[in-house]
Amino acid sequence: MYHVMARGDRREAIVRDDGDRFTFLRTLGEACRRTGFRVHAYVLMTNHYHLLLETPQPNLALGMGWLQNAYTRRINTRHRLWGHVFGGRYKSILVEPGNCFRALMEYIHLNPVRAGMIKEADGFERYRWSSVGNYVSAARARPEWLETKLGFSVIRCEDSPRGRREYLEVLADRVDWKNPTKAGEVYQEGQGKPDLAVHSALRRGWFFGSQRFRERLLKLASGKFRERAGKKSDGYHGEDVRDHNERTARKVLQGGLKYFRTTIAELREAPKSDLKKSLLAELIQAETTMKLDWIRRELEMGSRSWCCNQIHRTRALLGENRGLRETKEELKKTIKYD
Repeated sequence: MYHVMARGDRREAIVRDDGDRFTFLRTLGEACRRTGFRVHAYVLMTNHYHLLLETPQPNLALGMGWLQNAYTRRINTRHRLWGHVFGGRYKSILVEPGNCFRALMEYIHLNPVRAGMIKEADGFERYRWSSVGNYVSAARARPEWLETKLGFSVIRCEDSPRGRREYLEVLADRVDWKNPTKAGEVYQEGQGKPDLAVHSALRRGWFFGSQRFRERLLKLASGKFRERAGKKSDGYHGEDVRDHNERTARKVLQGGLKYFRTTIAELREAPKSDLKKSLLAELIQAETTMKLDWIRRELEMGSRSWCCNQIHRTRALLGENRGLRETKEELKKTIKYD
């Protein structure tokens, strides 16, 4: 579990209008589909964002790299700009489940109130660019990449109309922290306003949790990371992450070979516009963060631009052709990800 945040380059805006905000959320959803990320809470501000996310696979660096690079490309294209959107790499810290998870979720959801972008009287759910609105909406209206089960569990509210209203009361109590009713638990050692304690921990630490949680993490960590404990972590960039992602891509490829009853040699010898190649290329790109160069080399699909165009054409066909969509779904059933 991680808290992830990033600011705009030179702390400038990362969104200019609602079109940019929709693009960010759409790109976040794609990143989750490609990587398996589970987002538990998010907020998109003017010049930064916060995510509370879970990574079932060890691919945080790859997934976040794809998210920020893809969003940058799309925004630059939309506004006919060039250059960086984010001020360097994102920041991530490990989060202990339980009360720390709850404190962080509420901290994220109250960001727009603290920044003066909305008033408590307006309703926390009125801010469209955070997951508060999703938490107080019916489950069918939530994006598929947002996980709310754990969130409702830690705030001790049911996922029901009444329980969702109670969560808004919990947030109100957190704003009025001097007179808490339902949200008066102590989340962090130290004194002072709870949100300030969370903010301080997020700024200076590499984890957010108890001393027991820290010791458990250090036992799992490599020697190199253990030596740097207590300093700000810059995440994991090891070969094991890249290897893990490639293994997933190869499982997709093996599932495709089984489904189409062919061999890798026969597939590579097929024309570079072959629909089987294009469908597998589209699926690998949708399900993983593997680079386009890897895909075109594995499938022998010609130049990088040709491979990219074929994937876009296939994606367009999937939107128009029901039979092709059904073929893709059947293909996915043959893939053994575990």
